[in-house]
Formats: sequence, C-alpha cells, structure tokens
Amino acid sequence: MTALHPGDMLDHYRIENLVARSGMASIFRATDTVNNRAVAIKIPHPEMEADVQLFDRFKREQEIGEKLDHPNVMRVYKDEHRSRIYMVMEWVEGKLLRNILGELRKLPAERAARLTARICDALDYIHSHGVVHRDMKPENIMVDPEDNIKLIDFGIAANEGSRRLTFAQLSNVMGTPDYISPEQVKGKRGDARSDIYSVGVMLYEMLTGKVPFTGNNPFLIMNDRLLNSPVPPREVDPSITPAMQEIIYRALERDPKNRYGAAREFAWDLEHQDQVGVSGDRPELHEWKNRKSHLPKKILTYALLALIPVAVFTLLLWVARKA
Repeated sequence: MTALHPGDMLDHYRIENLVARSGMASIFRATDTVNNRAVAIKIPHPEMEADVQLFDRFKREQEIGEKLDHPNVMRVYKDEHRSRIYMVMEWVEGKLLRNILGELRKLPAERAARLTARICDALDYIHSHGVVHRDMKPENIMVDPEDNIKLIDFGIAANEGSRRLTFAQLSNVMGTPDYISPEQVKGKRGDARSDIYSVGVMLYEMLTGKVPFTGNNPFLIMNDRLLNSPVPPREVDPSITPAMQEIIYRALERDPKNRYGAAREFAWDLEHQDQVGVSGDRPELHEWKNRKSHLPKKILTYALLALIPVAVFTLLLWVARKA
C-alpha cells in the first residue's frame, strides 16, 4: 500500500501529519473535508492485515469503539464506505497521563483524585455496556488542559463473557505487567473488577511517583502482586491521608470479591473522602515488610510454556545454519 504523507487524501480525509506509530498501526492527524472536523486516523500496517490475530484485534477495537458514546471515552466514527481498512476517531487535544507523570513524577492528591474519579466514570459507562478494557494504564488516558480525560485504545478490550486470558498470551491480550490484576496473572478471565484494580495501581502511582509492585522482569513484577503487599502509600508520602490510603487498598484487594464491585463506588469514595471508614487493622499495614520472592509453580509453568516457541525457533535456526 502507498505510504501517506501530509496533504495526501484518503477518501474524504486530508492527511495533516503522522502523530504516532506502533507495531500494529500508524496514527495520523487528518481533516474530514466533509465537515472540516479534525480527526485521528489509525491505519494498520500491511503486515498486520496478514496476521489473523492482530487483524481481529484491530477490528474488535473498531467495533467496540463504534458502539460507545461518552464524553470520557474517545469516539470512533462509523463509515461503511472506505477504500481501505482504517479507523477514524475523534481528535483529542491534550497529553497522555504517562507524559504528565513523566514530567511531574507525582500529582497533588486533589488532582489525582479528580482524574481517577473521571477515569472511573468512563469505566462505569463501558462496563455498563458489557465492555472490559483490560489494558488500563497511564498510556491509555488522555488528559486535556481542564483535566477532562479520554479513555483510549480498546485494542485488547473484550465484550463480557469473552474467552479468558492466559499468561502465555501476555504479549497480546494481557496488558502491561505493572497494571494487570492478580486474577489475570493466574490466567482467569478479567472482568470489571480487573479494570478497577488497574486504576488502583494508577492512583498509587499518581500519588507516590512509583508503581506498587516491582521486579527485574515481567514475571517477577506479576509474581510480586500475588505474594506481597505494596509499601503503604503513607510510608512513601505521609501527606497522603488515611482515607486516600484506604481507598487505594480497597481498589488493590488481591481477591476480586473484596474490591470495589463497580467503578462508580470507587469514584464515590474519592468524591466523599470524609465519609470513608478507615480500617486500622489491615494486614497490609504491617505485612508489607515481609517480602516473599519465590515463584509459584503455576507462574513458573507458564513462563516455561511461553519459552518453548523461542527454544524451538532457536533449535531450527541452529539446524538450518549447520545444514
């Protein structure tokens, strides 16, 4: 396919400039010449169209986006008459939350609470429409100058009841190790509470400047959340209130049934912190110092399974070179 350049036309869209490129697609800013509206156009790379799994992921993102309509969710516009495969989305001015954190490291508590409540509002909407995002992280939150947010990138989102996630699928359906929930690490199906857990991680990061679970590689990062409690937020920054710390703990409960049952409950606590009952005997407040580091047998098994294709490819490559 012919590469696009500024000034080129794609159907009735005039290409302005390339704004992002990933392994799956390129995103251009463009102008819809029918209504003179700025849009973002996401065009899959040719090799992605040849990969059935990645192409299905692109189409699923488009289908999910087209059915959602909420001020905190990036809109995807329908158009059945296109000359090639691409997705047209609303153009959003602002910065990614990841870039904001990169500049400021951490945010004032009031701003962190405001942004998180708005993220929860978007989540409550998509969950009510049977959609689980599955990749909540600062890279997928756009923030405008007034701190309004847009939830973006539904590339690995799923409709309720879709197939479960497994550790071996980490690279293309499990999201980012820093933010995925314990149940997803265990290979269970992620649901609305999994998104809530990820937002809890983001809130912890916004307030402390660091993620709650760490490790030298993705396996250790995910293992850490299965075995250990994070450093209490107030140990990192004593200015964080007990109520805010309690809210974070409720979002980061290891067992999904103990977490917020809905994003709107999470948002309500953030907006009514004076009414949040603080538990003074939480095990997390004293267990965090007792660090466990052994890999559970199941995680190790998944890790070995994930390495089998690499080993087979290496062996075949060695044989070919010897032939």
